[in-house]
Amino acid sequence: MDIVTITLNPALDLTTRLEVMHPGEVNLVSEANLRAAGKGINVAMVLKDLGRDVGLTGWLGAENQQSFVSLFEERALADHFVRVAGDTRINVKISEQSGRVTDLNLPGLAVQEGDVSALEAALERLAPHTDWFVLAGSLPKGVAPDYCARLIRLLKAKGKQVIFDCSGVALTEGIKAAPTLVKPNLEELEQWAGRPVKTLADQAECARELQAAGIPHVVISNGADGLIWFAPDATWQAIPPRMEVVSTVGAGDSLVAGLVHGMSLDWTPEQTLRLATAVSALAVSQVAVGFNDINVLKPLLEQVRVQRLDDLAPTQPQPHLMANSGDAQ
Repeated sequence: MDIVTITLNPALDLTTRLEVMHPGEVNLVSEANLRAAGKGINVAMVLKDLGRDVGLTGWLGAENQQSFVSLFEERALADHFVRVAGDTRINVKISEQSGRVTDLNLPGLAVQEGDVSALEAALERLAPHTDWFVLAGSLPKGVAPDYCARLIRLLKAKGKQVIFDCSGVALTEGIKAAPTLVKPNLEELEQWAGRPVKTLADQAECARELQAAGIPHVVISNGADGLIWFAPDATWQAIPPRMEVVSTVGAGDSLVAGLVHGMSLDWTPEQTLRLATAVSALAVSQVAVGFNDINVLKPLLEQVRVQRLDDLAPTQPQPHLMANSGDAQ
């Protein structure tokens, strides 16, 4: 299998669309979609649409797993989730015409010590079959804030590459384990840094701090303004085409899928950024995650602007980790 995604706190996502939400009033929804989701699951779906062989693991509630099982079977995703007593949570996402999204996230599963051991045993079984892992999303109840760091260290010790996309305390703690790549947005970066991050120079300063901590690749998402990729030996900017925003749900996960797709195939940064940005741009134009026909990406790929920002390049080149998992320390 090419890539394994890890989702520690999956959810049934109820995504709704309306013109404008009026709090405290009855709101008429024009479109709704209930589906099995979670950041790592979203990443896996997009990777599958890109033609990759993908496995999934994490914790999944045994009592309401049927939607997930059906999705995995329908999309031919290899299911290695550890079943946990109880129900997987439901999240409600309210998407307005303006592009604003309001999230109502319910509590997750209550994970026990045996469930933790079972997940790590699953990763031990999966590790010999792939070099690339994506760890994405929040932590459920009963799991320590530094658990992501524990998993990153476990995988790195086996020579694996880990793409890490979390927020809050989990992001702060996971950074300490030096994954291959982190992808914060500006809000998440400011929370980690403890200071405002407004300019490209501010972003570059944060990226250099993260690289000095052992993270070779730092991708900072700037929403509609695109993203900046601080690689070990260069800095790149990608600007997406202007899209009519239907929903931003899954856009960041689509971006991660594009990044790991290109990196795992040893694409150039420009190729990887062009694809990742196009996939993310497509995501905001629809409610669903992924695409049925890869040809829908072609016009978007042509419209993405990618440029090298030499004035923001790292001050000291670091070992390049784009190509081979064996480069990981």
